Amino acid sequence: MSVTTGKSGRGRAAGWTTFTGLAIVHLGALCAFIPGTFHWSAFFVMIALYYATGAWGISLGYHRLLTHRSLRLPKPVEYATALLGVLALQGGPIEWVSTHRAHHAHTDKAGDPHDIHRGLLWSHFEWLYRPNDARLSLDEQHRLTPDLSGDPFYRFLEKTYVLWTIALAIVLFAIGGWSWVIWGIFVRITLTYHITWLVNSAAHYSGYRTFNTGDESTNNWWVALLGWGEGWHNNHHAFPSSARHGLRWFEFDATWLTVKMLAWMKIANDVRVPTPAMVRRHKRDSPRGHDH
Repeated sequence: MSVTTGKSGRGRAAGWTTFTGLAIVHLGALCAFIPGTFHWSAFFVMIALYYATGAWGISLGYHRLLTHRSLRLPKPVEYATALLGVLALQGGPIEWVSTHRAHHAHTDKAGDPHDIHRGLLWSHFEWLYRPNDARLSLDEQHRLTPDLSGDPFYRFLEKTYVLWTIALAIVLFAIGGWSWVIWGIFVRITLTYHITWLVNSAAHYSGYRTFNTGDESTNNWWVALLGWGEGWHNNHHAFPSSARHGLRWFEFDATWLTVKMLAWMKIANDVRVPTPAMVRRHKRDSPRGHDH
């Protein structure tokens, strides 16, 4: 979840709205410690939705598909994937994609919404609600996302993204009661938040660098394992349009496996990956690069 505007009183109000929303989600997740709220069925619902909304919706959908267009899917499949991203409650597709495109345009310097030089907590989550000059206005969001802002479906998702999670919560409550809501909504969203945020914080702070990218991005193995391959972040900043982030044999990339499956099924096409010559040309002199 993030804010919808910035650089004004409206931006400050949106920051408080975001802070309140994040607090509600985290407090809801703490309800998992209330006796009687845990059931194995609720846990497996959480795992299934964690994969569907995090691995598929955010990593594959919002990030590799919509932000970087590193592959193509048929429009109905693309729209369904974007809807899964909406259910991660990290903002609408226009806001999320424009923020990430701004991050790549100004990585770790002025203009980066979550510049690591302002501290780990800032890059992890404080940038979402504290005063932040790099947070995008609505006009800036639309300027950075002409492909999405010009599409009525994405404008609709942008306006209604919170309602989809509320609808899912109602469905889960009707089937499994409060246990399914606590685990399938609050615990799952909290986990997905922090795993996504770790890419902004830990993967710009700790790890190794294979490529000269001119920023602080690193390849962080444990963020990659938790985050469906997103933790191979130095690789990603070297080749933003690559659908594959884990470029070496030991860099396990769960989302890339999903992309390969979709390509094998003839659903995904125009899958973009760097050539071996491109990889060799961008490598650092030292195999280990700069470790922290």
